[in-house]
Amino acid sequence: MYLQTEQKSRIMVIDDDSGVMSLLENILHKNGYCVLPFLDVSKALETAHKEIPDLILMDIVMPEMDGFLACERFKQNSVLKDIPVIFMSGKNTTEDKIKGFQAGGVDYITKPFHPMELNARIKTHLDLSTLRNKLKYEKLMEKKIQDVAEAQQATIFALAKLAEQRDDNTGSHLERVREYCKLLAKQLSENSAYSDRISGDFIICI
Repeated sequence: MYLQTEQKSRIMVIDDDSGVMSLLENILHKNGYCVLPFLDVSKALETAHKEIPDLILMDIVMPEMDGFLACERFKQNSVLKDIPVIFMSGKNTTEDKIKGFQAGGVDYITKPFHPMELNARIKTHLDLSTLRNKLKYEKLMEKKIQDVAEAQQATIFALAKLAEQRDDNTGSHLERVREYCKLLAKQLSENSAYSDRISGDFIICI
């Protein structure tokens, strides 16, 4: 999932003003980003399913649908909902900013914007998105490891029960050994030279 080779972050820009679009493309290319420019919201939504961007820069006032509604469309899609959306607009009222955050945006940049501020905000949200994805991946791996451990325990327990069915004395012996090992491990974890090395997971494994 995490490649050693550095890949360019893909920024989708949605703005119906071709002049602003050219300016944004120039700024983003200079900073090493791969730019996906769109003057049309519908085409941007359609393309986003095929070329999933890492972040979206979106104007608010557009003819087909405004940026707030477009952002909600992105957030309704299970594949695209976690992509950070930064709004750009000449409207700078508190009401507009609140609407942007309610629609699912992560930031709001007022036009005319400063290139350094724009890049700083983009980098911040890309970094946050990377950390969130990494955390999700780590949690998924923890769950997989737990599932494997539980499956191993179930297999061992099933083998013990099978032995018990074939020979009651052997089966009972295995159960007793299991309990003795658990008690010994617990005791060693509480008061011994091995206390710092015997965790709850270790006891369960034993």
